[in-house]
Amino acid sequence: MECSYYQMLLVFAAVILAVQGHSSATTKRFNFNVEWKSVTRLCHTKPVLTVNGKYPGPTIAVNEGDNVQVTVTNKVATNTTIHWHGVRQLRTGWADGPAYITQCPIGKGKTYTYNFTVSGQRGTLWWHAHFSWQRASVYGAFVIHPRLPYPFPFAPSPVVEAPPIIFGEWWNADVDAVESEMSRYGGGPNSSDAYTINGLPGPLYPCSIKDTFIQNVERGKTYMLRIINAALNDELFFAVANHTLTVVEIDAVYTKPFTTSAIMITPGQTTTLLLTADKSTGAFVMAARPYLTSVFPFNNSTTIGYLKYTTTPKLKPQPTIPTNLPAMEDTLFATRFTNRLRSLASADYPCNVPKTIDKRVITTISLNLQDCPQNKTCKGYLNKQFFASMNNQSFSRPSTSILQSHYLNINGQYTTNFPDRPPHEYNYTGVDSVSENMNTEFGTRVLQVEFGTRLEIVFQDTNLLNPENHPIHVHGHNFFIVGQGFGNFEAERDVLGYNLVDPPERNTVGVPVGGWAAIRINADNPGVWFIHCHLEEHTSWGLAMGFIVKSGKEPTQCLLPPPSDLPVC
Repeated sequence: MECSYYQMLLVFAAVILAVQGHSSATTKRFNFNVEWKSVTRLCHTKPVLTVNGKYPGPTIAVNEGDNVQVTVTNKVATNTTIHWHGVRQLRTGWADGPAYITQCPIGKGKTYTYNFTVSGQRGTLWWHAHFSWQRASVYGAFVIHPRLPYPFPFAPSPVVEAPPIIFGEWWNADVDAVESEMSRYGGGPNSSDAYTINGLPGPLYPCSIKDTFIQNVERGKTYMLRIINAALNDELFFAVANHTLTVVEIDAVYTKPFTTSAIMITPGQTTTLLLTADKSTGAFVMAARPYLTSVFPFNNSTTIGYLKYTTTPKLKPQPTIPTNLPAMEDTLFATRFTNRLRSLASADYPCNVPKTIDKRVITTISLNLQDCPQNKTCKGYLNKQFFASMNNQSFSRPSTSILQSHYLNINGQYTTNFPDRPPHEYNYTGVDSVSENMNTEFGTRVLQVEFGTRLEIVFQDTNLLNPENHPIHVHGHNFFIVGQGFGNFEAERDVLGYNLVDPPERNTVGVPVGGWAAIRINADNPGVWFIHCHLEEHTSWGLAMGFIVKSGKEPTQCLLPPPSDLPVC
């Protein structure tokens, strides 16, 4: 335990005061039952893992500053956890959720209460299972309303809040079997059979006209659309026919507003839009389809719903894909859209990007091939098996949670020697990089920094097997995307072009295909955190790392003690 005995006494006193404070402040309580539900899509009926029998799961709506308590009861035979994606979890890493990183899973018939406070955040986030591939169906919106009277800086006139719009994927097969086959044979997973909007595929898929999302609107009103990409393995483009979208928020951080014909959103990201219903009548197609940057097999279909004016007497489906929806390989649009994102950087909502740094870490993001073990059949490229890595380290989860090991000073579960640089330099994104040694090392190496470290991490894509856009999610911290580009990162050149005035603030960054992204973090949240690709197949292959922020000198800079009902392994 890093805090002194005296500090820990002060921490316990702070906990007691906090509990007393919650009695006067607002505490929002929710109950989640993880259970099977029979669901039919695309003429296929199968049991789907859900929360409270809902697919997608229920929306959690709280106010900025609320204490949140979610009691999760596991009513199925397999383990589970829930992650509150984007919630900072200040000093409450025990409530973050990733299995074997911050907690042991919730076992069959067990219950665990996630207890945390939403502080200094407002906007659209989401929650999802963080065990195996359960988030294929276990997910929902997490909406943080600003303190009354709703001081939206981007909407001086009233807006109508529409229900969240969540993109997902549907497999006709059992998702556990898809993941199991991928692991068993070392190849890529079978692609999903449909994309969905709020669990509904839409009329372009078999048997799905009745399973179509419809958003009703009234002429002249402006609507707030909270867009969430909960898809397992695909970045997506989204557009609404004959309507302009205004981006006002990303990952629960206000942005400088700008208009656009469409958006690109990676798994893990959220984007809040304003849409003005400026037509007289009609039903207009809204559509999402993948942004393709990979040579691996993928689902190349499109999910559609409708924006329906209340003056339209009856919906007559005309499932025509909007002309303003970008083509699947439109990297130019994706790049231009991403480059337009800027923090609001106002007096009320400042942009606290670190102007200087204490430490820079450069890590490659790679797909790897490993020789097939004896007595095993492999279906990867060249009959080998796929893995993925950061700085040639493929992450392995330990047998107990890293946070517990860190807090209790238990040795042997992880090491703090994650490399600050790639093991050797080469032309990372060049065509000759495919000749590099693609074998990876396996282990539980974490990056450890002191409290208050101003940290820069440069994520460098590689051309090992395939360059690809990788959505990298950082738990426990927001970060600022100070620079990004194509090709290989060169500090002497690229740092000069950093945006240190109003860079976008996020929790998930899409590292450009064949390029790099530089983020800066104020490491001010003690605990153990997960940094990983939000393409689930890549996380399964090991594209992840642990991240420890040590407790600081002051009691308020120390990790709080674990709750009494913390699951055990």
